[in-house]
Amino acid sequence: METSLMRQLIRRYWPLLGLVLVALLVGFHFVEKGLLVFKELPFEQADTGEGLRLRDVHYTQDDPAQELKWTLDAEEVRFSQDRETIYFTEFSLEVRSESRPPFHLKGKQGKYSKDSGSINLWGDLEGVSENGFRVVTQQISIDEKTACLKTNKPVQIWGPSFSVEGQGLFADLKKKRFRILSNVTTTIEKEAVI
Repeated sequence: METSLMRQLIRRYWPLLGLVLVALLVGFHFVEKGLLVFKELPFEQADTGEGLRLRDVHYTQDDPAQELKWTLDAEEVRFSQDRETIYFTEFSLEVRSESRPPFHLKGKQGKYSKDSGSINLWGDLEGVSENGFRVVTQQISIDEKTACLKTNKPVQIWGPSFSVEGQGLFADLKKKRFRILSNVTTTIEKEAVI
């Protein structure tokens, strides 16, 4: 019975345990090499009221209860005081789902809310799937609970034999469907027969 309870606790708090481990590793690094940096900063400069800030981060969310699993590599990551919101810059995000091939997305900024399970990304976003699709837009919101993504910004999508552009996008990764919301222009490429 205790083993089952322990598994439930680990499964539920895995992201938090991962963050604690990262914080411990960073703390160890500062003790080994960066302690003098903290001594040189005045107290007012060091205490800005922000949460933890890290550079060159690799973070994986693989909670079995979530439909989407993802891995984030970012130049800088900042946590809110309550550790429920994660902000990141200059990122690369790999999103995996049991029903779809992995999707890789790069961009300028992002925000992840653990409470709501929402990932908001913006700034020169470019995504590529392993099955030959490519998307470009300025903003995307991903709901990891429903495995849906959406935007109201202009979108361009290229597939193996077509291209689509328009305003707004809604994609349901479970149902393997996407829809451009308005001002749609589609080009279908006819393969040359030799």
